[in-house]
Amino acid sequence: MPEVMERVGSKEHFIGDLERIGSGKPDWLTVRRKAALGRFLATNLPHRKMEDWRFTNINPIMRTPFRSVTEQADRNPEPSDIASLLYGDSSWAELVFVDGFFAAGLSRVPKGLNVGSLAEAIASGDKLAESHVDTYLSSANNAYSALNSAFMLDGACIHVPKNTELDTPIHLLFVATGHDTELATHPRNLIVVERGSKASIVESYVALGEGSPYLTNAVTEVVVGEGSHVLHYKLMQERADSYHLATTQVKQERDSRYRSFSMSLSAAIGRHELNVTLDGEGADCSLNGLYMTDGEQLIDNKTSIDHAKPHCTSWIGYKGVLADRSHAVFSGKIMVRRGAQKTDSNQLNRNLLLSDKATVDTKPLLEIFADDVKCTHGATIGQPPKELVYYFRTRGMSEAMALGMLTYGFADEVVNQIELDPVRERLERFVFDKYSPVPA
Repeated sequence: MPEVMERVGSKEHFIGDLERIGSGKPDWLTVRRKAALGRFLATNLPHRKMEDWRFTNINPIMRTPFRSVTEQADRNPEPSDIASLLYGDSSWAELVFVDGFFAAGLSRVPKGLNVGSLAEAIASGDKLAESHVDTYLSSANNAYSALNSAFMLDGACIHVPKNTELDTPIHLLFVATGHDTELATHPRNLIVVERGSKASIVESYVALGEGSPYLTNAVTEVVVGEGSHVLHYKLMQERADSYHLATTQVKQERDSRYRSFSMSLSAAIGRHELNVTLDGEGADCSLNGLYMTDGEQLIDNKTSIDHAKPHCTSWIGYKGVLADRSHAVFSGKIMVRRGAQKTDSNQLNRNLLLSDKATVDTKPLLEIFADDVKCTHGATIGQPPKELVYYFRTRGMSEAMALGMLTYGFADEVVNQIELDPVRERLERFVFDKYSPVPA
């Protein structure tokens, strides 16, 4: 009973600030917010008796009385504060959001690109937002994505018209600043890439300054049009004492390609749900990820691919490196619906334990309702091979140096697949610094 009472109280405090959201919004948004609130109230908050949360204890989040940020603060970081977090290429579109709200003075949008603030798009009557926002999440059984929809105020709105190839990437930088009280932000992003187009998007979550623990509760909806190609990178680097919950919902149309890379660098508790629906014949997706944990950190990656149409291909490849008493959870589900013949799907989760006290729970799943398919799945958990450590030591290396080289090589196999050079080079440096071999 005490656990139940705690969960009920947590739900109430999450929505306590909802009435502070100002009026004057379009009717369609008000209707969707109310529907989302209904979904939130009807859905149990996550607990470990729920199958999707069996290995993930988020009680520290539910016990914290977060107040949702409902209006834009009148303070922003200085450009010099975020300079190292940007990529510094003037040809890139770089949209900066501070505590959930668009910061125009810190952002740069080259002429000709239809990208900007979702709040501004809604206020201007943009039909794209009305057509797509909160359209793909309605069936998702996730209390936190519903909470995001109830509070959605701002985020990025990206529209790539048909037959348009963007030569340079779009970087979305979400900055959490330090506050004296526990705050929650609910960034909301919409990405629509129409038929025959191509785009690369980098979505980063970072922190500046000290303060009370905070929660980032983000949702991104992605529409990949017929014959289009989207590269999507999500990088989580929150403050070590704070929390990140996120849902990415992707809908792919015929002959489209979606490439995702998710990297979890820092947060006390982080969870990313990535759901893809292959809703057109010939669609192809590839989901890759890397998590590196230490201390008492908990990182959870839940991926799901729904093969709704025939002749589609998919790949899931996630790797984890765990140290100290950290804990990682991976769940990869492939659903092949009746009639989705000629599906070709593979998934693999590999984990490297650097400590006897680190733990991994991994759960690759297949649900197949068609008979002419090719699907595989697998998972491995192990420590650095003793024979390789011995081999390096016979060549004059210390044990620490041998372990560092093996760990870097294991993690870099994933990072090396990143097609966007500046992102790959930055992450390779991060991985190298984290596991750099110690000289003998």
